[in-house]
Amino acid sequence: MNRTSSRRGFLKLSLGSLIGITIGNQLLVKPARAEDLPHLTSDDPQAKALKYVEQAPDSEKHCGNCALLQGNEGDEWRPCALFPGKAVNVNGWCSAWAKKP
Repeated sequence: MNRTSSRRGFLKLSLGSLIGITIGNQLLVKPARAEDLPHLTSDDPQAKALKYVEQAPDSEKHCGNCALLQGNEGDEWRPCALFPGKAVNVNGWCSAWAKKP
């Protein structure tokens, strides 16, 4: 067999497999939604380290207007870049608060 056709066959098979795996994963894996995430509590070690509270002491600085907050506007509990896998209360606050631009 010609080396060139062997390489082509290998590349075609590899590309086809990669496409199949990618499409299969997209059909089987459901993205995490904020409502599926456990709520961050103040007794969580990282929350303690960043002094997280569910009710902000300052009405001007809260998770709802923090640059690190993610997720859908209007949701009461949303993901935060600092607490992966957990949802924070939009009325909460932590010492890493950064004003949303």
